Amino acid sequence: MNKFALTGAILFIAGAAFAEPPTKVEDDLGVLNPEDTGREMLIRRMEMGMIDSVTCSMAVNVTKNDDHVLGRKLMKMCADAGFTKSMTWLSQLNNNGLGGEYDPDASAEWDRRAAEAGDPVGKFNHGLNLMRGHGTSQDEELGRQFVDEAADQGLEIAQRLQGADYDLDEVTPDADNWKYGPMF
Repeated sequence: MNKFALTGAILFIAGAAFAEPPTKVEDDLGVLNPEDTGREMLIRRMEMGMIDSVTCSMAVNVTKNDDHVLGRKLMKMCADAGFTKSMTWLSQLNNNGLGGEYDPDASAEWDRRAAEAGDPVGKFNHGLNLMRGHGTSQDEELGRQFVDEAADQGLEIAQRLQGADYDLDEVTPDADNWKYGPMF
């Protein structure tokens, strides 16, 4: 490459790095140059009803970045659309009171829905809820069946629970025992 071409390439790259981003314009026809990354883009996609696997995978990042209110809203939209991973994440948010009230009944319901949709994590969590009677009626036998299904699908933590003869302390140490007693 000659010196002029190299100098031109360096100047082009430097100019692009300092260029002003295109102006965002909204009108009746839509948005010209919308945000295509970040929180604003995610909110726009939600408002437009664009619930797809990419959008739903971003909900996990929103939740991990401590925006539990937005994460819960997006997870709910994704779960309602049938995305089972969103169901199990929504269960976790409800079970820990993140972005809303602590709600073991809603948590257990989302785990049940994920389990019925065939998700191994949903089956495992639903099995634990049934075995404990947390957010649902206690039924240890049915709970073990769900854990066994998750183990058969290759979920290692379910296999670990089986290997420990279904001793719940094997997979969930006693730090949260206060909330896992039967509620009725």
